[in-house]
Amino acid sequence: MLLNSRWIPVLALSAFGLFSETAIAQKRVFVITDAEGVAGVCHQDQTDPKGTDMPALLTGEINAAVEGFLAGGATEVIVWDGHSMAHNLSALTIHPKARLIMGALPAAMTLERKYAAIAFVGQHAMGNVPDAIMAHSFSSLGIQTMKVNGKPVGEIDVRAAMAGHFGTPVIFLSGDHAAADELKAIVPKAVTAVVKQGLLRNSCETMSAVAARELIQAKAKESMSQLTSIAPYTVKGPVTLEIEYTTRNSLNPDAKYWPNAKVLGDRTVQFFGKDIIEAWTNSRIFR
Repeated sequence: MLLNSRWIPVLALSAFGLFSETAIAQKRVFVITDAEGVAGVCHQDQTDPKGTDMPALLTGEINAAVEGFLAGGATEVIVWDGHSMAHNLSALTIHPKARLIMGALPAAMTLERKYAAIAFVGQHAMGNVPDAIMAHSFSSLGIQTMKVNGKPVGEIDVRAAMAGHFGTPVIFLSGDHAAADELKAIVPKAVTAVVKQGLLRNSCETMSAVAARELIQAKAKESMSQLTSIAPYTVKGPVTLEIEYTTRNSLNPDAKYWPNAKVLGDRTVQFFGKDIIEAWTNSRIFR
């Protein structure tokens, strides 16, 4: 079909508008927060939001990250309060341009929204990692070891794989050196902000809160430039998720009747799924 030349600029502007809207929609960053990886938090007692300065320290780092993402081109930043019972953050103190999710999330963690990127703030390493601050995999009291397709994993690996299932890359992490190394092992181009160094499980050498925030803001801004160069981290299905619980959490005798599961011992069970989302959803039923 031949077009009158006078319509070409209009059509071009319309196409640009559609492209712009798509680009804007693709620049939402989903921030997953924790507490054990925050600068100045080096002991388990400090991770309790009541009577400690952890919430203020965590909020400062989150707000610095949000400022960095926005400066780097993010159009929206959604923050999930992901530590413990999600009583650590407040709408009164969170960055005014951020949106805050409080409380538990459904199995897919809203990742079906297909964010432009995932980021971790205050993240710790998985369990059984030497020189890591308060390292654990999802539950320091309930879970000893977790494996995906035979590979030891923690929160970083599982959540990165879940995001990858929906085509979303992980671009940023702040936390201790062990957490940063863990992400780099699966997403080499991800930008990390190491705010402390582990000495013992409850002992670390940490940056000041001010210095940590400055580093996080700069690195978060830098990470936005990697949106087009970081591929989503994916785990090929079918997926086996193996959980070894701690001695205080031996399996119920009825575990042998759980669907899509296989009991391997008194404390160990495997869950199965066609992909990471299904395997994780099956495991959550019994956690």
